[in-house]
Amino acid sequence: MSHPALPTLTLTDGPTVTRMGYGAMQLAGPHSVGEPHDHDEALAVLEEVVASGITFIDTADFYGPEIVNRLIREALYPYDGITIATKVGVTRRDDGSVSASIAPDDLRREVEDNLEHLGVDTLDLVYLRTGVPIATNDESIAEGFGALAELQRQGVIRQLGLSGVSSAQLSEAQEIAPVVSISNLYNLAYRVFDDLAERCAQEGIAFAGWGPFGIPAETPFTSDSSVLASVATRLDVSPQQVALAWILKRTPTTVVIPGTSTRTHLRDNISAVELVLPDDAIAELDRVAAEAPVPRLAQYMAPPRVPAA
Repeated sequence: MSHPALPTLTLTDGPTVTRMGYGAMQLAGPHSVGEPHDHDEALAVLEEVVASGITFIDTADFYGPEIVNRLIREALYPYDGITIATKVGVTRRDDGSVSASIAPDDLRREVEDNLEHLGVDTLDLVYLRTGVPIATNDESIAEGFGALAELQRQGVIRQLGLSGVSSAQLSEAQEIAPVVSISNLYNLAYRVFDDLAERCAQEGIAFAGWGPFGIPAETPFTSDSSVLASVATRLDVSPQQVALAWILKRTPTTVVIPGTSTRTHLRDNISAVELVLPDDAIAELDRVAAEAPVPRLAQYMAPPRVPAA
């Protein structure tokens, strides 16, 4: 099977990765909790991710929890030519909900869990995740980021990133250690971090927007936007391809990390790199954010709904 050539980006003092990445969250069960519905398909998806030329995989040990990292290890170890980015600062409670903490002891324990479940001695890229903000947040992250910087000096972490942060928090972190990537909520309908994406481009920092198709636990904007649907129909492609192509075009350092649990959707996502958006389509798409409702993320931190037996 032939695959399109994927655009790349070289991380500061690090590897060159594909700007079309893969977000592994959906490999777990519903609401990212429990075993996958189809274990063999999950492994096949990961194998095709690499076969397609993608070299940037986004994960976290709270996906499952542990399950997604174990799947990645089963399918892809020893990770030749792959950069695996993981996140610390969020853990999974027994009831399935998530809890946020950037206390140094918690972060060190989460780093150890990622090392164990991925089966490595050093993590390629670790994001300090501050929770799930829907707007900028300027609380200090120095203590937590400092703890990760110390682990980097010890050789446990190669590169550092930030997730769910403001421009001020990026500046604070840069006083402690280099930041090579930002991963914030970002899509056609949610553009609070436009200025941060532009800043990352100016400073050569990757900007990996999560939620490119919408918001977990919310109605995806791709099914609600008449503008997006109209552009996709006119170009004879899927709305998801249009949404991904728009993010890739935003700046030279934007990265997409769409997730899927099927090879069919994976192939559709990858095809977005070949989509050229006409200027009139981009002008239309730029209106989507103004028309979209403000996302609500309260459900993201709540326990998942479990069907009655």
